[in-house]
Amino acid sequence: MIRRRPTVLIVVLAVLAIIIGGGVVRASQGRDAPAESSGATGIPGAPVVAFYGDSYTLGTGASDPSMRWSSIISADRGWNEVNPSVNGLGFVNNRDRLPDGGDLVDAVIASTPDILFVTMGLNDNFSMPERSDDVHRAIVADFAKLRGSLPETRIIVVEPFWYTDERPQSLATISEWVAAEAQSIGAESIGGASHWIEGHPEWMADDGLHPNDEGYAEIARRMSEELDRRGL
Repeated sequence: MIRRRPTVLIVVLAVLAIIIGGGVVRASQGRDAPAESSGATGIPGAPVVAFYGDSYTLGTGASDPSMRWSSIISADRGWNEVNPSVNGLGFVNNRDRLPDGGDLVDAVIASTPDILFVTMGLNDNFSMPERSDDVHRAIVADFAKLRGSLPETRIIVVEPFWYTDERPQSLATISEWVAAEAQSIGAESIGGASHWIEGHPEWMADDGLHPNDEGYAEIARRMSEELDRRGL
């Protein structure tokens, strides 16, 4: 990708804050906008695995929900996937986007998962540094609530995904907060995920913001490697 000056990056991020936070992740109702899926796939006796995330976990940009990384690894491992992820969601950004006025933390808790993936933080970069204190507090609160409500669940916290080669300082800050809180609640951390589709514009959907099927396949491959190392 073309490298840009930091000042240009700031402008671009400001514009994308409006775009992503406002829901361009749903702008195309064709191949770039898979139907939202929250229910488990229904394999009798299989582990229930929940995903707490944003558009990169919902699978926006994929040709079909089955092509998103969460569904790929769930199918490969015989898991019952519960994926209520929401476009544009962050720890503070767009928390009012669930149609029933609820919260995604409550939704994943209600699924009583055996395993829970937390893949949040990308969209909060668009509120940094102005809302840095709010973001940090929200991370602490979410993680404490998840562990308090799911004491036996294996929680896997993934470094926030990212979509360009240019990286704002806020991404490193949020990634550090997420990793620190994961450790504080006894969760496992997967680092480096913000780099997984770096340098490959051919892995991006037409909107330039989300992975396409190839990009999600690469995320699934990298995630599978991490899970194999953890015996999952």
